[in-house]
Amino acid sequence: MEAPVSEGESPQVPSPPPSQSPQPPLLFERVRLAIRGRHYSPRTEKAYLGWIRRFILFHGKRHPDVLGVPEVTAYLAHLAIAGHVSASTQNQAFSAILFLYRDVLGRELAGLEDTPRAKRPIRLPLVLARSEVQDVLRHLRGVPWLMCSLMYGSGLRLLECCRLRVKDVDFHRAEILVRDGKGRKDRVTILPDRLVPVLRQHLERVERQHQRDLEGRAGYVALPDALARKYPNASREWPWQWVFPARRIYVDEATGERRRHHLHESLLQRVFAEAVRASGLSKPATCHTLRHCAGSRIMPGEIAGMAKVGGSLAVRPGIIRGS
Repeated sequence: MEAPVSEGESPQVPSPPPSQSPQPPLLFERVRLAIRGRHYSPRTEKAYLGWIRRFILFHGKRHPDVLGVPEVTAYLAHLAIAGHVSASTQNQAFSAILFLYRDVLGRELAGLEDTPRAKRPIRLPLVLARSEVQDVLRHLRGVPWLMCSLMYGSGLRLLECCRLRVKDVDFHRAEILVRDGKGRKDRVTILPDRLVPVLRQHLERVERQHQRDLEGRAGYVALPDALARKYPNASREWPWQWVFPARRIYVDEATGERRRHHLHESLLQRVFAEAVRASGLSKPATCHTLRHCAGSRIMPGEIAGMAKVGGSLAVRPGIIRGS
């Protein structure tokens, strides 16, 4: 019960709670926001966060605001001398730290651009002979065989093949449209005639699986950027489905949708490595080697002389762009 208030005594009014200003985001949250605001890939975000975390730990968990060019130079030298990292790894670490200071902390470190950076060696790509590629493909079956055949016949990168959607395969024009490739660039490449019947049969099986998913209140896929808000029903439509979906369905935590991811690239890498060993091949071939082989097959003997445009291989009738 409230205490009685005597005559002439003013009632006590509770004072409002002190206003609490919102806490500024932590450093790593600021890094995430800066990366996502620039639409960098999730892999870039993971790599940059990893390098920034290691940079801070190397200097005894001191905040980057109190560090400068000497500390950055010392860390990069440590990577090269003690860590024995490659030139590309050292340059990636440099880019992550440069992003931290320029785009997150808003600091320009004078002289940081003059920090010596390792030069990447110029190496020739591993290219297999046609007979060697056929020996490896003979040890593959089902979906892995089809995916590796597409990488070899169309010059696709590993993730480009995994992320193909139904709408990006054009059987009438015998073309594959690669969306959001390296450097976030689109390109068109060929669809080999020999793979058309096999790919059609594969898509028929995938479509039947998608129909069963729809009947089970699933059938969703993740859409790029904000397309899910612009086209609310697109995530269940057939054209947006993955060409190579995963076997398992997962529940998206943000939306509660029952989705299928595309086939994970590590599965194909593991199966391809087993096929290379089973074929008796003594060369360190990987899935990306099939892309190199595609370039040498299209232009025999001229892979080293291909024009460099945007770091991608785009094949059209009579035209080859990039590598």
